[in-house]
Amino acid sequence: MRRTRVVLAAAHLDHDPSNNRRGNLKSLCQRCHLIHDRPQHLAPRRITYLLRRALGDLFLGRYSSISGFIRHRLSPANEW
Repeated sequence: MRRTRVVLAAAHLDHDPSNNRRGNLKSLCQRCHLIHDRPQHLAPRRITYLLRRALGDLFLGRYSSISGFIRHRLSPANEW
């Protein structure tokens, strides 16, 4: 028989960490907690992606040329 340990986390159902009422809290395993909070995690991720892309466009031109430049510089045939 195989035994596993499950770690429970307290999830805020309304995604407001200051609302600690009993009806707003639920015990979830880590996987279920991440699934529950996924929309809140994706919003900052998208903003970070767009900001990095904008900085790349601003300083290095279009993003497609950056990947080619990096690939060219990191290939083993090109010594720095």
